[in-house]
Amino acid sequence: MFAVRAALPERYRAMVDVGAGCGLRQGEVFGLAEDAIDADGQTLHVVRQIKHVDGHPVFALPKGGKKRDVPLPDSLAEALRAHMDVCKPVEITLPWDVPEGPKVSARLIFTAEQGGMVWRSNFNGKEWKPALADAGLIPPGADENGKYESAREHGMHALRHFYASALLDAGENIKAVSEYMGHADPGLTLRVYAHLMPESRERARRAIDSVFQRISQEAHGPQTAQ
Repeated sequence: MFAVRAALPERYRAMVDVGAGCGLRQGEVFGLAEDAIDADGQTLHVVRQIKHVDGHPVFALPKGGKKRDVPLPDSLAEALRAHMDVCKPVEITLPWDVPEGPKVSARLIFTAEQGGMVWRSNFNGKEWKPALADAGLIPPGADENGKYESAREHGMHALRHFYASALLDAGENIKAVSEYMGHADPGLTLRVYAHLMPESRERARRAIDSVFQRISQEAHGPQTAQ
């Protein structure tokens, strides 16, 4: 993850932080605006994405039509502030939900070098895939048409897997992870990520040992004092 981040142009590096540190989908990263950062500095409001309808970019609700709040780590909040100091948010206006929809404006955190929105196809082919190649995750060099091999596991979605695996490895419960990732229900999260959950037997032994030790100490404590 850090190797890919380092291989990206500076203006796109914080995208990796948001994807891996808050579990956002690529369209949600592209549609992230400065008002997404809560006043408390510890919450990220995921309220929109940029998606493409018949080739036209539009703002829309996140996948599944659900807004959500995600814990914003201090390190990520700092990275976003540093990014916005260098690359100021730009007001972008797009239709809402469909190309004929009402126009909506948002001051996007991530924009292209020319100042407009980040186009998915341009970013994936010219920035993301070369960064993966530089990091040694895919074969170097594009084909004669300037394209890299297309594979789902080579997309930014992999950052969401990093996020989920990091939380589950740290012992976060599956319901919370599901909410943070914007899944329709915890069952989906469980089916996809159950193999990443830490071994529960040792935790069960420690939990019961802890209870029994506490009860034993409470039971024998007064007698020892006498």
